[in-house]
Amino acid sequence: MTQPDVVVIGAGAAGMMCALTAGYAGRSVLLLDHANKPGKKILMSGGGRCNFTHMETSPANFFSSNPHFCISALKRYRPEHFVELVERHGVDYVEKTPGQLFCRDSAKQVVEMLLTECDWAGIHIQLKTTVESVERLGDGMVLQTSLGRIETGAVVVATGGLSIPTMGATGFGYDIARRFGLSVTDTTPALAPFTLTSGWKARAADLSGVSTPVIVRCRDGRYHEPMLFTHRGLSGPAMLQISSYWQSGDDLEIDLLPERDVADVLAVARQTTPKRRLTTCLGDYLPRRLALALAEWYGGEDPILAELSNARIHEWQGRLQPWRIKPAGTEGWRTAEVTMGGVETAAISSQTFEVKGLPQLRFIGEVLDVTGELGGYNFQWAWASGVACGQAL
Repeated sequence: MTQPDVVVIGAGAAGMMCALTAGYAGRSVLLLDHANKPGKKILMSGGGRCNFTHMETSPANFFSSNPHFCISALKRYRPEHFVELVERHGVDYVEKTPGQLFCRDSAKQVVEMLLTECDWAGIHIQLKTTVESVERLGDGMVLQTSLGRIETGAVVVATGGLSIPTMGATGFGYDIARRFGLSVTDTTPALAPFTLTSGWKARAADLSGVSTPVIVRCRDGRYHEPMLFTHRGLSGPAMLQISSYWQSGDDLEIDLLPERDVADVLAVARQTTPKRRLTTCLGDYLPRRLALALAEWYGGEDPILAELSNARIHEWQGRLQPWRIKPAGTEGWRTAEVTMGGVETAAISSQTFEVKGLPQLRFIGEVLDVTGELGGYNFQWAWASGVACGQAL
């Protein structure tokens, strides 16, 4: 295909969805990727089971310097549309938490489904292909690639962001944007675990594998999700979510007994079970290893409840509600699930995803300055932006 109607760069979620949509609309489409297999990020997502959408997706679940940009596409292609596609292909799925849908068996089924749809739509997929340059050619575009020169009517950039470079992530999409005079907002790792300073890192490592529900706050963010201790620091859904708000130097405020009042809990326990140990009481609400660790961190004492004065009870409340900790940083691009920031959307049509004034060039998916929360939202953005662009080609 040396002169296809459309060339899509990037055979990930957004790229495949755009390609098959355009193919069904009668366009000849060449889908290129430098990787050796399509959908690599789909395959590793959700622990290999792919959290492919969230049924309650709304624009409020996304971060962007232009929060209105995502509204149109999300309205036109909704979670139930993708669920219908999944069901049509016989992919079994489960709802792990309210709204979050995962493959019952394997993320491979989603990739196989998309590849089947691409095949039916007549899409030509070329992997292990490097794109060296993208230039305007009259009303069309021309690409220099490892396959040679390719002329086309339109180029869709679906190259993703910078997260997980071991999966092949690069900043190539941003380079294309800048080549055509588009701005790229600052990019930072998002949905990433936190690392801790040496003392706290050792404490977290001792608790590695321990998980507990928390309410975490930072800046304008607040999430009620599980937190997980790791060998490097703090992870789990609560930490991944709040990382989208955290900036270097910020404290995290972590309520270790969410929706309970520690002072009331200890005061009542002191009255009803005065001979119990503090850690035994805390162990009713926290993992036992964490309760013992907290006593060790704060003085190494484990008094019976009868010995707790009101002042000491309030001291413990201050330690647990919130537990304040200043992360050293995040684990960065190596483990970040998505990229915060990207191609500035002011220059992109929210209807067609074309560059304003240059309709033969389009950007979709994660490469844009649109980032979802944890829970299937980023995949729904990939599907929605891919379909909206594919329909408009």
